[in-house]
This record gives sequence, structure tokens and C-alpha cells, in this order.
Amino acid sequence: MLQRILELEETAIGRHDLGALRVIAVSGSPLPGALATRAMDVFGDVLYNLHGSTEVAWATVATPQDLRAAPATAGRPPRGTVVRLYDDDDREVRQPGRPGRIFVASEIVFDGYTGGGAKPVLDGLTSSGDVGHLDARGRLFVDGREDEMIVSGGENVFPSEVEDVVARLAGVRDVAVVGVDDERFGQRLRAFVVLAGDAQLAASDVRQHVRANLASFKVPRDVVFVPELPRTATGKVLKRQLAASSTL
Repeated sequence: MLQRILELEETAIGRHDLGALRVIAVSGSPLPGALATRAMDVFGDVLYNLHGSTEVAWATVATPQDLRAAPATAGRPPRGTVVRLYDDDDREVRQPGRPGRIFVASEIVFDGYTGGGAKPVLDGLTSSGDVGHLDARGRLFVDGREDEMIVSGGENVFPSEVEDVVARLAGVRDVAVVGVDDERFGQRLRAFVVLAGDAQLAASDVRQHVRANLASFKVPRDVVFVPELPRTATGKVLKRQLAASSTL
């Protein structure tokens, strides 16, 4: 929704008095850093990025100050909420930059699913199902969903990192990256790209841009240009549907 608002003509936004605008709160899907910066340049420093899940409610909130300093951050835990990272051996991860599974504790974490079962719990904290890392200032960065991690040629890749880079490429309106089967590497990256307006890009442009900003194993082997991305009613990209697509 925020992306589409910013695609309006400048006069369409400028005709409105934004003097009373105090907060734009976004959640539900990853917020690309480039989009966060652009939104604040247009509407002022009123953007707040909320990260969480149905099971743990909110986990962190990125203030406008956080987003100016680190546009891709999910922020810090609000008062009354505890966020910790754990490695695969259930040991707490404290080092800045080192990835770990995100666990959350607050007063409103859920008790369990109506059909039975619950999320993993460690030290009284509930798994959010995401993997992330902290910076030296304690800001959280969400690398992606545990079940969305792509293993290509023995290397672990989280789609959100690649998506954020592609989203910064001029002419890109929207992007989603998924893993698809590959006989040689197990999985390979496939990027689905929506172009903005009359923009024209080739697959090689996308790959070159990613190669200039990330390790070579994170460059999408496949780049598919589509008119739009399939989404749920709440705006989340249907990545399983994209992964099952045979369109190249």
C-alpha cells in the first residue's frame, strides 16, 4: 500500500495537507530500506516499522530515527517485551551481526493453536519463526523466515536480503525472491520483478546489480518479469505460488 501511494503523481500527494500526519505504521511484510527512506522523504519522519507475528504479537518497533540510521532495521523491543536470538544448539546469540532464531516474550504471547500444538519455547520465550541478527546498537534485522531459507550449493541465502537490494534498483516497483529446485545446486534463486511505469530492465541488469552488492551465490539465476505479485488479502506475497510457477 505504501509503495502504491508513492507511485501517485507528485501533485496527487501535494494537494493534501499533511500537517496533521503523525504516524504511518507498517507491518505484515518486510519493509525495504529504500522504500522506508523514500516514504520519509515524502511524508516526513513519521514512519514506524512493526515486526511480530500472530503468535507473539509485536516483537520490535523501528522508529523514524532508527529507520534514518539503518533503513532496513525492524527496530528494538518496546517496553515489556524481550527479544533474544538463539543458535541451532539453543544457545543465546549475543554477538552483533551473528544470525539466530528470534524468540519473543511479552504479556500477550499466545497459549497455543486451537487444533493443538504450539511454537517452540526457550527460557520462557516463544519462537517467532524468523531468523535475524542484531547490530552493535541492539537494533534487530530480520533476515527471513526459517522455512524460507534457500540452500544453494551449500550456501544459505535469505530472500529478504536479495529482495532489499533488487528493490533499490531504479525502475523496480516490487520484487519477490524464492528458491526453486536445481539439479546441480539443490536450489537456485528465482527473482520475480515488477517494473514501475514505463521502466525497462533486462534480467542481466538485475543480476549485475545484485552481484555488485552481494556475494555471487546470492545472485538470482532466474529473473522473471511479471505485471504484479500474487498476494493474500492482507498484502503478503504468496511465495509458495511463485515457487510452484513454471513461468520463465
